Amino acid sequence: MRPWVKWSLIVVGLLLVVGASLLIYVNAYINRSLAQTEGEIELSDLNQTVEVVRDEKGVPHIKAANDYDLFYAQGYVTAQDRLFQMEMSRRQASGELSEVAGEAALNQDKYFRSLGLRRAAEQSLELYDDEELKALEAYAEGVNQYIEEANVNNAFPVEFKLMGIDDMRDWTVVDSLTIGKYMAYDLGGHWERQAFNYYLLNHFNEEEAYELFPTYPEDALTNISDEEYVDVTASLTRAPRTHEFNGSNNWVVSGDKTASGRPLLANDPHLGLATPSIWYQVHLQSENYNVSGVIFAGVPGVILGQNEHIAWGVTNVGPDVQQLYLEKRHEENPHLFLYDDEWVEADVITETIHVKDQDPVEYEIVETKHGPIISEFANGTDEVDTTTAFSVDWTALEPTTELAAVLEFNRATNWEEFEKALENFHAPAQNFVFASKDGTIAYKANGKIPKYVNRDHALLPLPGWKSEYDLDEFIPFDELPTLINPEKGFIATANNKVITDQYPYHISHIWAQPYRYTRIHEVLENSNDLTVEDMMDLQMDQMNLQARQFTPIFIDVLKQVDLSEQEQKAVNLLEEWDYVDDKDKAQPLIFHQLVKHIEDELFQKHIPEDVLTMFKGSGQNVDQLIMQAYEGEEVLWIDKNGGLEQVLSTAFTKTIEDLSAMQGESIDDWRWGEYHKVYFAHPLSNISILDRFFSKTEPVPVGGSNVTVMAASFKDNGIADHGASWRFIIDMADLTESYHIVGPGQAGHYRSQWYDDQIIDWVEGDYHQTSIDQYDGDELILKPAP
Repeated sequence: MRPWVKWSLIVVGLLLVVGASLLIYVNAYINRSLAQTEGEIELSDLNQTVEVVRDEKGVPHIKAANDYDLFYAQGYVTAQDRLFQMEMSRRQASGELSEVAGEAALNQDKYFRSLGLRRAAEQSLELYDDEELKALEAYAEGVNQYIEEANVNNAFPVEFKLMGIDDMRDWTVVDSLTIGKYMAYDLGGHWERQAFNYYLLNHFNEEEAYELFPTYPEDALTNISDEEYVDVTASLTRAPRTHEFNGSNNWVVSGDKTASGRPLLANDPHLGLATPSIWYQVHLQSENYNVSGVIFAGVPGVILGQNEHIAWGVTNVGPDVQQLYLEKRHEENPHLFLYDDEWVEADVITETIHVKDQDPVEYEIVETKHGPIISEFANGTDEVDTTTAFSVDWTALEPTTELAAVLEFNRATNWEEFEKALENFHAPAQNFVFASKDGTIAYKANGKIPKYVNRDHALLPLPGWKSEYDLDEFIPFDELPTLINPEKGFIATANNKVITDQYPYHISHIWAQPYRYTRIHEVLENSNDLTVEDMMDLQMDQMNLQARQFTPIFIDVLKQVDLSEQEQKAVNLLEEWDYVDDKDKAQPLIFHQLVKHIEDELFQKHIPEDVLTMFKGSGQNVDQLIMQAYEGEEVLWIDKNGGLEQVLSTAFTKTIEDLSAMQGESIDDWRWGEYHKVYFAHPLSNISILDRFFSKTEPVPVGGSNVTVMAASFKDNGIADHGASWRFIIDMADLTESYHIVGPGQAGHYRSQWYDDQIIDWVEGDYHQTSIDQYDGDELILKPAP
């Protein structure tokens, strides 16, 4: 053998050995962080043995002899499954992402430091009693036990290594409460819309501005009838946004309308669809608890679900709990603000933000009497003087006790006890529906909601220099909208307007479009002998009532227009449509693209794109403008764009052109599901080389939309990234069994069998059954260390 061949073979052989060794090491390293689900583990702070059984869907059933061990084990087990998610969640809520993500996260960190979710969580500690603090502390100690093991064994999830995180500081009680505060932020109020309204008044005449102020259809259904109820300009466009369609569906049906003779309860909260899920399903059992449902990773207890006596679910009320204030700043001292003709010193907090690969940033936070100044993110506008700033007053920035309420929910046995627990649940304000095994069904729009002297004050920023505009009173708890055992036999909410204008207090100007609620209402009102299967069908219902209302209008107007052959074929298809957003049909694709183009035609030429992102509830406004114009009323925003016929014909032409480019010239081949696909993105899946590992399942065609009961809100690229983050149904005739879907799955480790095993379940409505008395699966015994 020639020497060069020999040495080449040796080099190749060495490279293969090194490569194989590296693959073996990487594989072993990745697998090292997989949760141990069988056998025994000794834990130093346990008092007695705890049994953990993960069922076929990876749901941990944790059984402990005492409450301390229960919450300790919950913290430990959750960390096994979701440690990276927990780390990123507390960093996001605390404004500490820059430390691991670099300068790209700095603006976001500044915003969350300004809001002060963590400061509010720290202040909340003083309101908790010893029992509640012990639950929080036990949970944190369980998490820290797992962190210590990961440190010793070099077994942190691989995401830590990829993010350059070498270790993890201890989990604290404040971390858990801060994550709770973040959820209040995610479901919070409407300062963005106040800012948008302010922009309108500063850039358009009053008539045009007021035409886009929030409205609600006069004849739309509300939850409780009267008889039943005894700019900003561009200055804040860089602030992080909550999703416009954060909401949910829930309903409860009395035994008079069910096959079992007992109530049925259903809930599906609509939040971001991501990997891992925002929810962690768990069953907890000890001397005082036997509760099953979901919770945020990083928080003890069960926030939504059931116990042996009751079940409950929520949707977002969406009240006006965030109020922007215009603050007059002293020309020479930036920390003085005018208030009742006096200059008042603001609180100034300086925090250090650590930024990866660069020097720390010293960041100054200014808090006025009303709340933190949040206009540091301003792009600048000529209309606002430099001595004017924006602060935000928000109920969630006050000390609150939501975890106390959660633990009381978990132990409640009837409506009276559950309603008492609601007194501790202040933010976010939620529509709670309730059912108990004694047959009671009930509802309460619960939370700390400010009392506005004038409801129109919630439409715009208020003058912060006048005490008469302060919001220091709240709707009394006993006067919040409440309904118990109504004659109609059911209660439902879907972020719609919950009460008529006869209600003496202002709740909100901005409600979800009424289509989901109306569809739920018509199904429940016209049905009897309802079953769990019927509830599943309703949660997966894809009937589009917006299309049912507006498609005939669109067709009627377009018939007056000269259409191309292809456009006429599209109109003919719409005429044949049953208004179901079926993934295999072309009509939903045409309808939703047309609605998008109508909105673009109305606003894109007149309002900057970044300002339009603050136009929350725009769909409701557009619906109203179209209806008014179709009925012959003068509508300035439609008239300034050429009239309804011009707007619709132009939008329709652009729709057909776009869809032809997207899915081909043949309309017969168009499919909603080819565009509209669900995708559960991982935080690292935006890095293409990592996408195939962390988001293994390609986007899946799916029906539904943002206006159907089966919610699947989508981005401009068609990806549905927002919808029912958890689906839950229970028949109160058998409280040992309930039905769930947690997309994409229970586990956060991409090699776990439970990582993404519920994606197709989510698309097809294939629920899994969870029992609180008979379950089997992988058994892990947690034992006190000797």
